Amino acid sequence: MIIFKSKIKFKSHLQEVKNQQQSIGFVPTMGALHKGHISLIEKAKTECDVVIASIFVNPTQFNNLSDLDKYPRTFEQDCEILIKAGCDILFAPEISEMYSKEEIELKQQNIEDKSWAKGKTVDFGSLANVMEGLRRPGHFNGVVQIVSKLFRVVEPNRAYFGQKDFQQLMIIKKMAQQLEMPIEIVACPIVRDQNGLAMSSRNKRLSLDEKEKAALISKTLFNIKALQNEKSISELKAIAIQQLKAGDQFEVEYFEISDIETLQPVTSPNSTQQLIVCVALRLGEVRLIDNIILSPIKQAV
Repeated sequence: MIIFKSKIKFKSHLQEVKNQQQSIGFVPTMGALHKGHISLIEKAKTECDVVIASIFVNPTQFNNLSDLDKYPRTFEQDCEILIKAGCDILFAPEISEMYSKEEIELKQQNIEDKSWAKGKTVDFGSLANVMEGLRRPGHFNGVVQIVSKLFRVVEPNRAYFGQKDFQQLMIIKKMAQQLEMPIEIVACPIVRDQNGLAMSSRNKRLSLDEKEKAALISKTLFNIKALQNEKSISELKAIAIQQLKAGDQFEVEYFEISDIETLQPVTSPNSTQQLIVCVALRLGEVRLIDNIILSPIKQAV
C-alpha cells in the first residue's frame, strides 16, 4: 500500500493510474477503522481496479470541539488493517492540505461556508432538516465540504459508504448529483458486532460493560421490524422508547420511523412506501446512531 500525505504528490500518482484507464474505488474514512470499513474496501475491490482509502479527521463536521479532541486516532493500526484488506493507496493529509486558514476561521466563527459548491446551488431539501441535521447544526455542511474536496482530488468512479450513517449517505448522494459529479455512490450494509451493536469508530470509547448495554439498540430495532405489520407507527415508537428506557442507561435524542427517500417522519404509511427506523442516543459520554430498513408493509397501519 502506498501512503500519500501530500495532495500534489497524490494527484500526480493518480494521473498515472488514470492514464492506464484503471477504474478507481474510493473509501473515505476518519480512521479508527473496524470491520465495517473493511467491508467497504472488500466491496470496492470486487468492482474496481484500484482501491483508495482516505483517513482524515474532519474538523468542520464536529459541533463540539471536545468531541473532535476525543475522536480516536489509531493511524498505525489503521494502516495495518488497510494493508490486510488489500487497499492499494492511502491518502492521509494534514488539515492544511485540505483547508485554507480562512475556511477554518469560518468554522471557528460558526459561519457556514458554501465554497465547496463552487458557485452552484445545492439544495438538500428536507433531508438536512430532520434528525442529525436538526440536532447538529452545520454538521452536514462540514461533511459535504470535505467529501466534495476529496471527490475532486480523487475523482473516483465509485465511492463506498456504510448505511449506518444513512442520512449522511443520502446527503452525499444528493450533493454528488447536484454538483454533477460522475461518481457512483455505493451504499453498503451495516456491519454489526456479535451482540448486534452497529460497528462504529466511536465504539472504541465504550467500556466493555457499555458495549453490552448498547446491544439493546439493535435488539429494539429488530423488534420493531418484527412488529411492523402488527402495530401502528405510534405504537411502534412507544414500544421502542419504552424498551430503550427500560435499561435506564440511554439518553434518547430521537427515534423516528421515516420515509426512506425524504427521511420525513411517517404517521400513516401507504402500501408502496418504504420506511426506515432511525435512532440516536447517548450512552455515557458517547453518542450512538443506528437504523434498520423495514420490509415493504403488507397494509397501511
